[in-house]
Amino acid sequence: MNEFLILMRLDLITKEAQPSPQQLQVYMKQYHDWVEEIVAQRKFIGGKGLSTEGKVIKPNQVIIDGPFVEIKESLAGFISILAEDFEDAVEIAKKCPILGGAGNSVEVRQIVSVHEKG
Repeated sequence: MNEFLILMRLDLITKEAQPSPQQLQVYMKQYHDWVEEIVAQRKFIGGKGLSTEGKVIKPNQVIIDGPFVEIKESLAGFISILAEDFEDAVEIAKKCPILGGAGNSVEVRQIVSVHEKG
């Protein structure tokens, strides 16, 4: 099994794109059901949501407020999973409920080591 990240992107800025409290409850239930399915397959490693606040540091120590300076689609969170290969990881990611929202996206990336234990 290989480790993959499923990165979830959605519009966290536009007021009109934000769900009502009732919609948010429905979305969170769908999300938890999806994660429970991954857990049941023994492929879930962990995950986190991200705040809407952040800083982007560019060359020459240029610091910009917000991780979503130029686009509305922001990285909202991620989960880490185990999968046989990219195809398996993509099949899991395709079931992510945030894909039901207009403009939302999910990115699948394999985790590879750039630091070897010495």
